[in-house]
This record gives sequence, C-alpha cells and structure tokens, in this order.
Amino acid sequence: MKKQKGFSLIELLIVVAIILIIAAIAIPNLLRSRMAANESSAVGSIRTINTAEVTYSTTYPSVGFATLAQLGGAAGTCATTATSALACLVDDTLAAGVKSGYTFVATTSGIQPFVQYTATGVPTVVGQSGQRGFFSDQSVVIRYDAAGAVPTNASPAL
Repeated sequence: MKKQKGFSLIELLIVVAIILIIAAIAIPNLLRSRMAANESSAVGSIRTINTAEVTYSTTYPSVGFATLAQLGGAAGTCATTATSALACLVDDTLAAGVKSGYTFVATTSGIQPFVQYTATGVPTVVGQSGQRGFFSDQSVVIRYDAAGAVPTNASPAL
C-alpha cells in the first residue's frame, strides 16, 4: 500500500485555530492604534484651523475671523489668487469638514469684523473613529471631551 502525503484534517484545524487566536489578539490593538492616530490627526487639524484663523484675521482685518469654508479654497483657485471668500489657508479635505474619521466645524459669532470663532472636531462614530471630541476658540487653547461630545470652553485643556 502506498503512503499518502499531505496534512490531516486535525493538523489543518490546529493551524486555523492558532491563526484565529493570533487575530483575536492583534485586531483590537490595531483598532486602538487607528483611533489614536485619528485623534492625533484631529488635534493637528484643530491647530491648523487656529493658525489659519489668526492668519486670516491678520490678512483681512475688516472681516475678522472666518468659517471653515472661507479658510479653504475651491479646486484650482489657490494656484492663482486667494480672496476673503476662499483664502486657501487649509487643504480642501479639511475645508470640506470631514478628515480622518472626524467632523470639523469652524464658525464665527457676533457682527463683522468677527472677533470670535469656535473650531470643533468630533468623531464621526464615537468609539470607532475616535474617542474624544476637540474644541478651540480665539484663545487658541485646545480643549477636549473624553466622551466624544462637542466640548466647550469649560472643558479641560490638552
């Protein structure tokens, strides 16, 4: 009788079980790492908005601070000229309001020239794309809310 070569069913099941155990250990760490990266990107985006707001208010003092859409630019316009309506100070992705699993909003308040603004970044899905929400205003202090809600100027600073 000829001996057959190959793996038995038991051997294959053991290998599959080992792969599943390794995956069960690795996947939660991968998801936590992605959330941490998204949060770091959100803080960087809030810093970018703060810098753009200060630059905008210095460049256009009769307008003051700007909304997120005004800080961005339409495709192709930034190569030619910037205006107070499209200042080309933030990238198109951030100006659209969604970046790296976070939703961003920058608004002004009061009458023109606007002397106050608020910038917020909250996870699109709390616990999946990020855990904390971020906030900043004309004080340029970045604040956070650990539950992922929209923070206020009473929230703790980073």
